[in-house]
Amino acid sequence: MSLNPPLVLWSLVLYSSSLGAFENASHFAVSVLGASQQELADRFAKSSDDKFDGVEWRPGLGNAPILADSVANFQCRAANRYYGGDHVIFLGAVEAYSYNRKEPLLFARGGYGRFVAGDGSAADKS
Repeated sequence: MSLNPPLVLWSLVLYSSSLGAFENASHFAVSVLGASQQELADRFAKSSDDKFDGVEWRPGLGNAPILADSVANFQCRAANRYYGGDHVIFLGAVEAYSYNRKEPLLFARGGYGRFVAGDGSAADKS
């Protein structure tokens, strides 16, 4: 949402079974998944009792889960939340982050895709 100060914004539907955990957490983490992690993205997009069962992760700030092999992650202090329609909008102050320059997983217009640079070349995989 902002570079200065660094802020992250995301939203969660009001009837999510995870809502209580996020409303009571001091911190949360946002993981940017890699191109090879589509199955993991699909898993987290669906309702389930324990989305983390069998998923490799480590505890970050405030014990927020950091997913293994993610392209980037942002560890955020829960700064504020707002109610908008049928969602809660969470605002986090970024306190730590990492980035490994691998190709990110992209989702747009109802499907997965790949980043293509303005010159038509595929994303840098270094």
